[in-house]
Amino acid sequence: MTTSPDRLSTEPGTEDPTPHACAGCLAADGSTPAGSNRRELFRRASLVALAGGGVAALAACGGTDSSAGPAGGSSGSPAAGPSSAASSPSASDSPSSSSSGSASGSTSSQPTGTEFAKTEVPVGGGVIKDKLVVTQPTSGTYKAFSGICTHQGCPVSAVQDGIILCRCHGSEFSIEDGSVKRGPANQPLAAKNVEQSGSNLFVS
Repeated sequence: MTTSPDRLSTEPGTEDPTPHACAGCLAADGSTPAGSNRRELFRRASLVALAGGGVAALAACGGTDSSAGPAGGSSGSPAAGPSSAASSPSASDSPSSSSSGSASGSTSSQPTGTEFAKTEVPVGGGVIKDKLVVTQPTSGTYKAFSGICTHQGCPVSAVQDGIILCRCHGSEFSIEDGSVKRGPANQPLAAKNVEQSGSNLFVS
């Protein structure tokens, strides 16, 4: 009796001629031991696990560096702001110092003009210098006049006996107000401004 291949494959006890690739069948055939196959699978699983752990470690390191970068940058940038702001007020202090210097200069009212020492001007007399005459009619009272005679422009010669004398033509003037005491001059000596500063006199 002839049996078809389809029927032989369905009858009990009939072996399938197609080889199987499962670990159990390989061990039963004796071609590959089951323990060796398990070790191979374990080794591959370990390699996969190590590879995954390395990727995770690299990702963690990258995350740390990226987070540290912005933190460092942010900490640096705010510090620059206050320092520049603090330096700018230092520049605004310079006008105050310059204004204080100009104020101190304006407050110093040092008299100007020809300087005379008070000690060189005797009471009841006077002194002649630089075409100027300074007299002291009474103690502490100082007068100043031009030292040019109003007659013909000669410089006055001396101060004596309460008068200012011009020896060119004999004219005399008062030490109190420069008025004419004796001609030929007929005009008083021009009065000058005199300022006191400490022990000195300044005539202008």
